[in-house]
Amino acid sequence: MSSQNLEFVEGLYAKYLEQPGSVSAEWRQYFDNFETKGPQGTTDWTGGVPFPAYSIFNPPSLTVSETPQLAIPNRVPEQPQNAALQERLEQVIRNYRVRGHILAEIDPLGKQRPSPPELDSAYCGFEEADLDRKLPNAWVGGEETTTVREVIDWLKKTYCRSIGAQFMHIDSLQVRLWLAQRMEETANRIRLERDEQLRILKRLADSVVFEEFLARKFPGAKSFSLEGAESLIPLLDMAIEKLGNEGTKEVIIGMAHRGRLNVLANIMGKNPRAIFREFDETDSQHILGGGDVKYHLGYSWDWSTSKGNTVHLSLCFNPSHLEYVNTVAMGRVRAKMDRFKDYRREHGACLLIHGDAAFAGEGIVQETLNLSELEGYSVGGTIHVIVNNQIGFTTSPEESRSTQYATDIAKLLQIPIFHVNGEDPEAVAQVLHLALDFRKRFQRDAVIDMYCYRRRGHNEGDEPAFTQPVMYNEIRKRANVYSGYLERLETLHEVTREEAENLVEERRQKLENELTEARRDDYIRCLEQWGGVWSGYQGGPATEADHPESGLPIEKVSDLLRSLTKVPEGFTPHPKIVRLLELRQAMADGKEPLDWGAAEAIAFGSVVNQGRPLRFSGQDVRRGTFSHRHAFLYDASTGEPFNTMLNVATDPSLVRIFNSPLSEAGVLGFEYGYSLDCPEGLVIWEAQFGDFFNVAQPIMDQFIASAEDKWNRLSGLIMMLPHGFEGQGPEHSSARLERFLLSAAEDNMQICQPTTPAQMFHLLRRQLLRKWKKPLVILTPKSLLRSKDCVSSLEELAGGEFQRFIPDNTFESFEGVKQVIVCSGKIYYDLIERRREGNYKGVMIIRIEELYPFPSATLKKFFADLDSKTPFMWVQDEPSNMGAWPYIRARFGDRFLKRFHIERFSRDRSASPATGSNKAHRREQERLLEEVFSQCEKGVEVTV
Repeated sequence: MSSQNLEFVEGLYAKYLEQPGSVSAEWRQYFDNFETKGPQGTTDWTGGVPFPAYSIFNPPSLTVSETPQLAIPNRVPEQPQNAALQERLEQVIRNYRVRGHILAEIDPLGKQRPSPPELDSAYCGFEEADLDRKLPNAWVGGEETTTVREVIDWLKKTYCRSIGAQFMHIDSLQVRLWLAQRMEETANRIRLERDEQLRILKRLADSVVFEEFLARKFPGAKSFSLEGAESLIPLLDMAIEKLGNEGTKEVIIGMAHRGRLNVLANIMGKNPRAIFREFDETDSQHILGGGDVKYHLGYSWDWSTSKGNTVHLSLCFNPSHLEYVNTVAMGRVRAKMDRFKDYRREHGACLLIHGDAAFAGEGIVQETLNLSELEGYSVGGTIHVIVNNQIGFTTSPEESRSTQYATDIAKLLQIPIFHVNGEDPEAVAQVLHLALDFRKRFQRDAVIDMYCYRRRGHNEGDEPAFTQPVMYNEIRKRANVYSGYLERLETLHEVTREEAENLVEERRQKLENELTEARRDDYIRCLEQWGGVWSGYQGGPATEADHPESGLPIEKVSDLLRSLTKVPEGFTPHPKIVRLLELRQAMADGKEPLDWGAAEAIAFGSVVNQGRPLRFSGQDVRRGTFSHRHAFLYDASTGEPFNTMLNVATDPSLVRIFNSPLSEAGVLGFEYGYSLDCPEGLVIWEAQFGDFFNVAQPIMDQFIASAEDKWNRLSGLIMMLPHGFEGQGPEHSSARLERFLLSAAEDNMQICQPTTPAQMFHLLRRQLLRKWKKPLVILTPKSLLRSKDCVSSLEELAGGEFQRFIPDNTFESFEGVKQVIVCSGKIYYDLIERRREGNYKGVMIIRIEELYPFPSATLKKFFADLDSKTPFMWVQDEPSNMGAWPYIRARFGDRFLKRFHIERFSRDRSASPATGSNKAHRREQERLLEEVFSQCEKGVEVTV
């Protein structure tokens, strides 16, 4: 019970004293026990350590399971002065827990904040004479606090020194008490041995010397210095050591550019000579048109802890678009956990390093936090470290956020936030250990808001005093954190000045040697090769792509679909689902053609049936936006879900299908990150509608489209985007195909628009089986999901492979061909219907199924015998400034394949993708078809 309930309990006790029968039997028994022998002790959840925080009643009816037990003094209730003292003191304790962070000395620049009145003892009714009254029992601080004044002093040490803690917003009493106990039993101070203190000092020396060396050797060059926040290096050092010694095998770090070079050199194990060559740009001839700036690069290596354990570290590559790496890093951690079947989320960890302005300002942060405790996205808790420079470029906190702290967005989770002075490395150590222990115990995120400053401008060529003159006058007066911590250790006689000078000199000389090596004429540049889980896979040009046989024996196709229709005994499907399952059974028997949902299900089932993982997430993916998939069924009576893929999976853990939150950028980033560590399986993100991808565009631009070119990183991620002009308005018609084609270059991705269920089946299986790994964008249909024209046979799935274009099988040769229509997607079905209805002869209709890489070579070979004077028409639903036409025009001009004159038929240029009127849509579609076929001759009917 908390002090909020004290008034209620005291009221009950007063009634009990007057008339015992006036309270319930349970309370009467409790008060009877209290009167005769004091409150009953119980076993403490934390291992028997008494919890000295509250001095309140804890009756049986209010005990929380697995909650640290409260220290309840044997006070004498009949003495009113003791009861009043207890009530006031408990209020003081609560006030410090809730508001003590306001007085905490967390700003290294010394900026003070007004003291909240509730932290004044007088506010709670204490007079000066009360402060030195002896307490009859142990309170906060145990034996060290015997008076009210000493209790308050202990609270100030705990909550108002270099650490300000926010945790009382957490709903769970269990969690709040655990945190309070951990902080209050030590006054929020960690006890460090001499070797631990020296290790911190050495890591600070690493950090400081590295930045000073760069500034001296490469003056004016951009490095986005860590100066002013050097405590980040010992923080990461301690984090990795602690995680590794407690069994963590993989640590993924995501961070922006500030301090990245320092982290690369001093944490990630990147050789400084490689960094120095990047400053000199010695190897620029090797990355013409590609590569990335040095402060965006990632790295990985194996860290050996002091106890001999090995931790594999990975620092994610990161673009300048701040915070978007967050969910990418989380996705990588989840993939590693799933690979090793670490379902308790104990052997991997995610560390995210943020800037204060970005953490408060970027919406992707909210998406990141929201994913943290969802079944499909949890990684057992992420440690968030805010490098709080108290400025964003030139913008002050007052201009950039509406909240007191940059971290206030994190209060949407039930997690603690620790504000800490970055110039107190031992306070940093305390919150780091506390955050990691909290994560381990509760498997939730924790936030460390490390207050520091930025010694230089936004970059090394920037003058910060233009906009923050007062702040930078103060910064220039300050020595670095290494010097401050050295003085503390000297005072404690833990280190001598001579030892410290040797530390610094050793590091300077090492960097000098590395620079000399970096500038040698015979320096051998190390080329990174794909290894680990990526061994055997390749990227590069499409000419090196493999084309595996994607079909399956027809018996296997039937068996998979038949198995996917089975439900457990006692399971009651929805009546409409019963009809769907019966229809799919008929399809499996060859009595009905396969629709889109069936072919897709067989493809997915074949993945897990072959022992490969299937990771599929997005909005409503278990059912499908358009109710065609039903990968999960739900009992009509109980609502219990059933995963149909379990019927065919060789291992249930291979099936990872999750409905996502209503988030695009965050979830797509997560799935992209997952794909980086799962090349052997299918990793898919599906948008509810294709245009939802608009919100995820930074992930495409900054990561998916450019990662191979910038960072030599491959991904086989699939993005499924429903697309089609069907009168659903501007926002639900177009997946904005033109944007993907605009980003397509150097064979960096695949962009496909399959038009049959068999094509979808083969496309998915090709992506699974290929060793040539590229992201795959699939524009999927909507109305075609149930079209009786859009069907395939079992035989089409059993044989062949994905066709990059589909010829017109109504023509055995080019004899009689008068016009050729080239199209892609759903409009094909409108065209063949109009051709049939209008009895148009000589009109050949070709479907382009893979728009990028464009199948130019195979098309040239196919049309080799066609008269070059034959007119070609490119027909599309989209306006002329959208869809594939701008790409086709830019690639070929008006000579398709450099042989055939081609004209475009589409809607007119438009600022909006589609009309908002269904009737207007139908009129536009009719006009488009009339324009196309007005160029064609009527004659003998062409049978389709």
